Amino acid sequence: MKQPTQFDFWYAVNNTHVVVPPRRHLETFGNTLIHYHLIAEMMDEPGRVRIRTGKLQANPPQIIMPSDLAELSLEGFGDEAAKYMKWLKENEDHVRILRYGYVLKQQTFTEEIVTDSIKAVLDRVKNDVTAQNDPFRAVLRGVDEPWDVCLVRLFWLLATNSVETNVRELSERRMFEIKDGIPVGIRNEIEQAFAAASMNASLVKPLGVLLQKHGVFDQYQDRFFALMKRS
Repeated sequence: MKQPTQFDFWYAVNNTHVVVPPRRHLETFGNTLIHYHLIAEMMDEPGRVRIRTGKLQANPPQIIMPSDLAELSLEGFGDEAAKYMKWLKENEDHVRILRYGYVLKQQTFTEEIVTDSIKAVLDRVKNDVTAQNDPFRAVLRGVDEPWDVCLVRLFWLLATNSVETNVRELSERRMFEIKDGIPVGIRNEIEQAFAAASMNASLVKPLGVLLQKHGVFDQYQDRFFALMKRS
């Protein structure tokens, strides 16, 4: 079997085509569940097409501090998908004000192999998806390996296309306003974490990690240690 190279994700990126994009942007204040149908011709098997169907779960976009460079977590994705995400993080500065998909989770998927032309398969799947009238369904034509890069590409395009709407909706709630050097959105996140930790001692340690991640531990350390003592 051919071993992947550091350039394989570009092969997948350049051969990923969103045939039917989701009709709605990623949710600003809630999770987004994207139903995908990935169609790919099988390598070295002319006339054989693999159909992968599954779901991608994206968390709400998070406001980040300019110095916050925490790694995006990928669950269920391979090395090439991780390499592509790393490249995006290093080269796409214009979306770095929001972190999309703090966990990009590839949920259980199914696959089937059919004998037909890629065009005929795409037409059938497109018709089925159109009939379902689901604004969060997507149809992609991609590659059979590394196929998970195609899903990262879909997610990135969705995030990029959602930025304008998400920023507007966050701004309407004044989430970007700075209070004592911290965006209101981050401060709200911290307050929610404190409230949860006060009721569940197991959440105290994650609270400390959150404060350190945003570089604000010093501002909250007295309150944090008091909470630790009570716990």
